[in-house]
Amino acid sequence: MKLIITLLIVLAILLFNEFHWRVKKRHSELSRKFVHIVVGSFVAFWPFYLPWSDIQLISLAFIVVVLISRKIDLFKSIHSVGRTTWGELYFGISVGLVSVMSSNKWVYMVAILQMSLADGLAAVIGSTVLIGKRYKIFGHNKSVIGSLTFYIISFLLTIVYLIFSKGQSQPATVLIVLPIVSTVLENVSVGGLDNLTVPFMYTVLLNIL
Repeated sequence: MKLIITLLIVLAILLFNEFHWRVKKRHSELSRKFVHIVVGSFVAFWPFYLPWSDIQLISLAFIVVVLISRKIDLFKSIHSVGRTTWGELYFGISVGLVSVMSSNKWVYMVAILQMSLADGLAAVIGSTVLIGKRYKIFGHNKSVIGSLTFYIISFLLTIVYLIFSKGQSQPATVLIVLPIVSTVLENVSVGGLDNLTVPFMYTVLLNIL
């Protein structure tokens, strides 16, 4: 029952976003980030009420749905952007991958929130706050304010992890290393690849540290 309710909630968010995009003609990039932030934040808390097997099953289902949707252009609000990106596919892969890599609910939560909150809000603020220096990496536009936003949120999420996790992490090392590495990866992973590299490396480093 919990699995079915979870799937219905995700579907409801996607349909609401699609309806709002078609009626209000909202910018596609903002529509993508709305789903990215809301669904990603919801996904981050799945281990607190769903078994790992269900999370991995949903991850596989999500990957299949994304591939079908891209083929038939089902969710135009997500796919209709003026750049090449496979971010939504990497999103689904990350959910399953991180759930396999770590059985610690807090590690999973903070790794997914790096992808949803830190990356999502960095993109929104970076594209709407038109102040500060802008630069390009591999031909993709970046902004100092966006990267700074990512770092700050990553840092705060790491603090939350250290407060609530029962692991044996070294606080000083974790606080210094993880936000910096995540911010660098977010910058150099273009085409939506940061949805995969950031959670993956964050999980790896937490397991090591």
